[in-house]
Amino acid sequence: MLNTILYLVLVGIAEGMFLWLVAAGLSLTFGVLRVLNFAHGSLFMLGAYVAFSLVKISGGNFWIALAIAPLVLAIVGMGMEVFFFRRIYDLDMSFQLLLTFSFVLMLEDIVKFVWGPLYQTSPIPPALTGTASILGVSFPHYYFFILVVGSAVGLGLWLFIERTKWGKVVQATASDREMSSAVGVKVPQLYTGVFMLGAWLAGLGGILSVPIRSLSPGLGEYVIIEAFVVTVIGGLGSLKGAFIGALLIGIFHTFGVMYLPVFELAIAYITMAIVLIIRPWGIFGVREA
Repeated sequence: MLNTILYLVLVGIAEGMFLWLVAAGLSLTFGVLRVLNFAHGSLFMLGAYVAFSLVKISGGNFWIALAIAPLVLAIVGMGMEVFFFRRIYDLDMSFQLLLTFSFVLMLEDIVKFVWGPLYQTSPIPPALTGTASILGVSFPHYYFFILVVGSAVGLGLWLFIERTKWGKVVQATASDREMSSAVGVKVPQLYTGVFMLGAWLAGLGGILSVPIRSLSPGLGEYVIIEAFVVTVIGGLGSLKGAFIGALLIGIFHTFGVMYLPVFELAIAYITMAIVLIIRPWGIFGVREA
């Protein structure tokens, strides 16, 4: 019994790491740019498909795809921010939602055109196959790899935001864009950099999902719904909240699949509803006056 619980917790944390990578970019762009980017899940999907192609082109080299695919998505994100999002920051949020939703439709059609509508799969890289024993529980090497990467990204983001000069500039700009611009901060370039970082995170989540998740053109819509639930639970704009929320949803989901399969799809929404009733601005969100 204890071994089963430990296994479910570990798998849930690993699943939560996928959500964390997507939700981190979503929270980052909202916290700084104040844009709720519903196309972020489509960037995750595009990153997965780009990685899938790179693995095939490189003869099965997962590591090349891991290095290149997130960079490709960062470039895509730069193009989206410079040519489209930069023009809507001062407009009503309804315009932002229309633009981001249009990207959802466009990216889904691009994926169908380039890769086709059928499901695609890719094997786990040979170096990460097999299992390891953790407290007597067999745990797949690849899931352990995901735990390490997700934790490293979380630590890296925290150090960047809290311990570097650039991170302080990002925080200051998120709080008061006009004042930051007045003291010499190049706000447009900073926004582009933040958006690229968010797209990079989405691409990283996409590549990590390739070996264990079937790819389909509708993947982005499924992922963004879960990521949005995570960010609402943790608090919009809070990276710490996104991390905790992702772990909670990942763990609750695995336990739901095992013990409450009938309610498995509803568990995330039930959790979100409970959090919003108790704390409407999220676990680590800031209550606005």
